[in-house]
Amino acid sequence: MRSPFRYLKTSPEIIRLAVMMYIRFPLSLRQVEDLLHERGIDICHETVRFWWNRFGP
Repeated sequence: MRSPFRYLKTSPEIIRLAVMMYIRFPLSLRQVEDLLHERGIDICHETVRFWWNRFGP
């Protein structure tokens, strides 16, 4: 079985965390970007939007 994360450079754990934060809590994409940046993960808010469109509900 193929992983849906196979062509992405970022680890699946970070992608899951970003999508979960955006879906579960009333946060904007930029707020998710800021929270990830505080944890040392440099991701653009547009990347979070792309992940949400691809892996979200």
